[in-house]
Amino acid sequence: MKGHPEIVDYLNFLLRGELAARDQYFVHSRCYEDLGLHALHDRLHHEMEEETQHADALLRRILFLEGTPDMHPEAFTPGSDVEEMLEKDLATEYAVRQRLADGVALCEKHGDYVSREILVAQLKDTEEDHAYWLEKQLRLIRMLGLPLYQQSRMKGNGTQ
Repeated sequence: MKGHPEIVDYLNFLLRGELAARDQYFVHSRCYEDLGLHALHDRLHHEMEEETQHADALLRRILFLEGTPDMHPEAFTPGSDVEEMLEKDLATEYAVRQRLADGVALCEKHGDYVSREILVAQLKDTEEDHAYWLEKQLRLIRMLGLPLYQQSRMKGNGTQ
């Protein structure tokens, strides 16, 4: 089924962003693991897997619309310490949220309600899971201070 070129292009734009977010979470999760912050590693590894699922959904939709997927992730610079990594991840999620909202509007403009639903599902996940969790972590750092926060993230199970 031939998709509208503007939508296929935008889905590719989103795909490149999801691939970059995946890679950023991958690097950050391994940094946390190296620091012994196992709860953060576990959670960021989980986020990396979810970003991979988001990219997969976009990739499949692009192929369905007879487009050519662009698998070149956007460039990013990893954070250099725990707080900066969390801040960069949150900034990424805020950017993704805006891009998805813009994509929803574009899909509505062109009447592509299946692509719209894919983006709405990803928007919900971005707002209610990813960004919310990152906001909580940065709030905990402000409340506890970085040393206590990091100590609290040394054990596994990053759902906290």
